[in-house]
Amino acid sequence: MPQSPAPPLPSPKERRRLREAKSLSQADLAAKVGVTRETVRSWETGRTSPRGRKREAYAKLLNAVAAEQAAAETAAAETAPRKAGRAKPPVGAVGTDGGRSRSRPQQPAKRAAKPRTPAPLAAAAPAANGHSNGHSSGHVRPLPVRVTKPEAPREPREPRKPREPDLTPAQAFDALCAGCAPGLVRQTYLLTGRRGLAQESVERAFQLAWQRWPEVAVDRDPAGWVRAAAYEYAMSPWHRFRPSQRHPDAPPAQPADRAFLDVLLSLPPAQRRTLMLYDGVGLDLPETAAETEASTPAAANRLLHAREAIAERLPDLADPEVLHQRLGEVGRAEKLRLPRAERVRTGSEHRARFWTRAAIAFTALIIGATALTLKNAPTHYEPPQAPGRAISGVPPRMGPGPLSYQDTTLREKLRAELPNGEERLTPEAR
Repeated sequence: MPQSPAPPLPSPKERRRLREAKSLSQADLAAKVGVTRETVRSWETGRTSPRGRKREAYAKLLNAVAAEQAAAETAAAETAPRKAGRAKPPVGAVGTDGGRSRSRPQQPAKRAAKPRTPAPLAAAAPAANGHSNGHSSGHVRPLPVRVTKPEAPREPREPRKPREPDLTPAQAFDALCAGCAPGLVRQTYLLTGRRGLAQESVERAFQLAWQRWPEVAVDRDPAGWVRAAAYEYAMSPWHRFRPSQRHPDAPPAQPADRAFLDVLLSLPPAQRRTLMLYDGVGLDLPETAAETEASTPAAANRLLHAREAIAERLPDLADPEVLHQRLGEVGRAEKLRLPRAERVRTGSEHRARFWTRAAIAFTALIIGATALTLKNAPTHYEPPQAPGRAISGVPPRMGPGPLSYQDTTLREKLRAELPNGEERLTPEAR
């Protein structure tokens, strides 16, 4: 039976923004979804993605928050023009005495088509009602005159630009790989000090991005998504058990670069990554904390301790600007192989095909073993044998031993009476 598609989720940064817009902490959100706080933090940094019922509950909660925000923005947009219309003074009719009369609604076009009363008749109308123009005691209301503003001349419209054709997924991925791969390989090399591991990490990160391209394409920062995946793979502690990673790589050719790389690799991995993101990539402190899955004060402390350790051994790099330039120079000094987009896409597809076939083969093996077990299983129930029970009153079984007096007498008698040789015993009638 085909599985139902998993509900879509926004990008990790959008998840964090929606949670903060709802004024929820990570612990509150974890209690509502039914997970731990560390799991929610991992979801918001993009390190992991929810699955199954947890994904449905998480997506439902985020969609509800997004719907509330959309409704609030729509209501605010509808209320703003009304308030602006009420605050605007009504356009009144200016009379001959300089006063402003009340504004009247414009009459429809059908009523305006009626023949108007000529000016003399309009002036004589009050007299017909019992008032004279010159000697009447009442006040004749002046005819309103509408003042209209001249329309401003319209500016000529600019010709519409032809719409650029949308890129295909492969073209968009190739553009991302071409733009981010060079800098990402250099950053990973500074984090690990190994050229082969840096190239492998970046290539594996882009393969993972191509496998999850529908999710990466709609992310606010696709480059950050790939960078986080590359850093996680490169700094994994399991690489030390690989035979190819037991021996260090050749150091840089320049002594200054060699000394700087030694100092950088002597830092703890968390401080090294924080320093690379803040001083190397140029991220802000909250973004650095989110990508390293730490709080902002913790990220700030890691950054300060890393700078102090570098400034203690290399005083020339105490200035953050100089340190930023130095990180770029050391990274560009190494000639590293860049992953090709076509090879990455092909390798990702081959890897996905291999693991799919392995999963199918393993499932078929389990099904075959289960069928064989069911076929060889007994078809009827065999009750177990009852345990033995001791019987009393039976004399114990004796083995061969010395003959008693009765047994000896009987033996002698049989030997004496029984004939020997060819004689046979014949029965006698009595």
